[in-house]
Amino acid sequence: MKKRLKKISAAVLALSILAGSSLTGCSSATAPSSQAASSSAASSQASSGGGAFYSGTTIIGQSSWIGFAPLVLAQEKGFFKKHGADVKIQSIESKSDSKSALVAGRIQGVSTTIDTHVMNVAAGVKESIVLALDTSNGGDGIISKKGLTTIKDLAGKTVALDTTGGADYFWFQYLLQKEHLSLKDIKVQSMSAGDAGAAFVSGKVDAAVTWQPWLSKADKTSFGHTLRSSKEDPGIIVDSLALSQDFVAKYPGTVQAIVDGWYDALDYMKTNPDDAYQIMASKMGMTAADFKAEIPDVQFYDKAGNVKYFGTESAQGDVYKVAKLASDLWLSQKLTDQAVKPEDVINSKFVAGSK
Repeated sequence: MKKRLKKISAAVLALSILAGSSLTGCSSATAPSSQAASSSAASSQASSGGGAFYSGTTIIGQSSWIGFAPLVLAQEKGFFKKHGADVKIQSIESKSDSKSALVAGRIQGVSTTIDTHVMNVAAGVKESIVLALDTSNGGDGIISKKGLTTIKDLAGKTVALDTTGGADYFWFQYLLQKEHLSLKDIKVQSMSAGDAGAAFVSGKVDAAVTWQPWLSKADKTSFGHTLRSSKEDPGIIVDSLALSQDFVAKYPGTVQAIVDGWYDALDYMKTNPDDAYQIMASKMGMTAADFKAEIPDVQFYDKAGNVKYFGTESAQGDVYKVAKLASDLWLSQKLTDQAVKPEDVINSKFVAGSK
């Protein structure tokens, strides 16, 4: 998911909401400069468990990935405002653009994968993961020729893979390490995930690390199948919301309101699915039917799921393990030059929701 942008539509999530855009740490990443004057007055208390609230508009940048759609729903249904926060979701497809916008203070938060947040913190960006959003539930996968049935079988084979980083790259490395393999054991052809899927279906490579709809397309060929899907590794490819550490420290009330608004959106999806799907689909340039068909590819983290995933101070949850795994992997691949302690990128105080 780092460069994952499973694009449901190129112009999607332009959300007709705003135009502005995880990450090099700087305290200016707390609020847009045009709102700096009003931010000092944001010390009011509101319904989401107390704490200072930001008086301006909190902007969250994210790509057009279906797993982020409930944040759009929370905005449209007023769930954030119900808890005391004015939040706008802004479409930013490029992760480098999101990073630049956060550092420049044009946005206050970014939705992306845990491994991406870790990589950016390693680059000096001071941000905190405050909420798990979704995990890939079969939307990503490895497709291969039918004669290849295990990860070990890929040794010596030609595999199409996006080596520039991203969730699939992270996940594939994770799977290789479990089998005591590395990319050196594989003949890698670097290309985007979409191109990788197309290359396999056209018979140009032995396998590919990609996402839907290429998994389904591979299964329909006479020679291919899905060797492994992300559904078999829950909790590894996880999208999360991170906010500027300075913003979190100054405006905990707003942070809690955002978390509570997400939970409200997931509840609304359960009680009013038709309306929820219609709203999210329309904002993502999809039909409600197509949106509904895509939903099984992700599993959303509700309050109970977040509490379990984050754990407690005495019994840390899997989010800490994934963050360390990402730090170790990026460091070993020399994509970063310093380790990141999970505690330096994760803030678990908000996931339990308002009391």
